[in-house]
This record gives sequence, C-alpha cells and structure tokens, in this order.
Amino acid sequence: MHEDANGAGHRGEPWASPSGVDQEFLALERELTVFLRRARASQGEMAREVHPDLESAAYGLLVRLDECGRQRATELAAYIGVGKATMSRQLRALEELGLVAREPDPGDGRAWLVHLTEEGRRRVGSVREARRARYVSKLAHWDRHEVAELARLLQQLNRGMEK
Repeated sequence: MHEDANGAGHRGEPWASPSGVDQEFLALERELTVFLRRARASQGEMAREVHPDLESAAYGLLVRLDECGRQRATELAAYIGVGKATMSRQLRALEELGLVAREPDPGDGRAWLVHLTEEGRRRVGSVREARRARYVSKLAHWDRHEVAELARLLQQLNRGMEK
C-alpha cells in the first residue's frame, strides 16, 4: 500500500491508472491538487494578515497592484478572471478598508485607475516579505538552482494555462 501527499493509501502501483491515463499526468494532478488546497488556505491567512476583514480572493488584487502599479479595473478583472461586477464589488470593499484608491485615468477621462494606498502598500509589503521568509525557511535545504528551476517550470505552466 502506498500513501499519497494527502495521506490516503493506494493499492498496487503508486501511479497505476485503470483508464490508461499517463502516470505523469495523474501524478501532476495529485500534486497540484494538494498544492492548490494549501495555497488557498495560505491565501486566506495572508489576506487576514493584511486586514482582518479582507476577503481571501481580494489578496491577489493587492499583490497585482503592488507588482504592476496603477491599473484599470477592466485590466484587473481580466487578469484575475472575474467579471466587471465582481471586480467593482471587490474594489469597493478594498477602498472601504483604505487599501486602494481610484483616480481618473489621464489618458481617458471616462476611465479610472486603481492603486494601492500608502497603508495598502505597507500592509501588502509586510505580508509578502513574511511569506518570502517562510519560503526561504521551508526550502532552505533545496539547492538555489532547484528553486530557480521550480520557479521557471511554474512560470511555464502558468503561461501555458493562459492560452
């Protein structure tokens, strides 16, 4: 009996597939499922560290604004993969928490640009720094080239999923 990353046991070959699916893709699915479950839980924790009333899903918006600066709501919605109404609701909530602000787009007077407030930048920066420190601690036994290769492969996976 073999145990997977979730602690569940499996009889026979650890990667055997009765349907004939490639073993590598079954392993990928299994590991991504565990990784994504942990990432969702971690995102919720990080959101609460930024602000106790922050929705987990809004954390990604703050990170995007921290990395890219001012953006239109439509750009943020497309990047996150949500509709305009959902984006408007999330941005309103972030404004009420004092984490983001809007300003007129100088290139198009009908549009608005969203950006982190100083408080938002401070809080997001603090949480991101703590997260990076956790990665450094958890992966301290990894060779730096392995960490770089993992980052490269994840970037490749993310780009492939965009298509």
